[in-house]
Amino acid sequence: MITNGGRERPQPRRNLLLAGGAIGAAALLAGCSDGSGARPDAAGARAGEERLRTRGARDSAALLARYDATADAHPKLADRLRPLREETARHLEAFRAPASASASPSSASPSASASPSASASASAGGARVPDVPKDEKKALAALARAERHTADTRTAALRDAPPELARLLASIAACGAAHAYLLTSGNRTAAPGAAEGD
Repeated sequence: MITNGGRERPQPRRNLLLAGGAIGAAALLAGCSDGSGARPDAAGARAGEERLRTRGARDSAALLARYDATADAHPKLADRLRPLREETARHLEAFRAPASASASPSSASPSASASPSASASASAGGARVPDVPKDEKKALAALARAERHTADTRTAALRDAPPELARLLASIAACGAAHAYLLTSGNRTAAPGAAEGD
């Protein structure tokens, strides 16, 4: 060993071994993640997005069928449910819109103005009409559970969604959670500008 003023100078071989080990570890790590399986190809990504959009549309159609069945079974609730149902119809249209058009809210708004009965059959897409409890409070609770379940499903799908669709899913899931709250709260859900005493 070579000494320099009482201190030992590290041997060049030790430095080479450390550097070689670091380079080898880096190469090993790079070899383990070569990127071939890290990102799906463009066709696979589009297919995955289409599956998520289809499921989102199907879930929204099922919610629409539930809103319609609840309003039919309990006509006194129809006015209370109308704004929530209209939002759900807009969600359905947003999921059905092509991926590039989903960011444009104007593309989804025309169908929201359609009458509930006219758009019910088209929007439900043959969805099974759910059983509605005879008691109004239980019917609202069942509708709230359906909204919560759908919001949870959409939240879980976020990790598999591309960024643009993830934003849509997150927004609609948050809206569904708000619907569930409004359905179970004691307050009357009214459209903006509606009179309280109606």
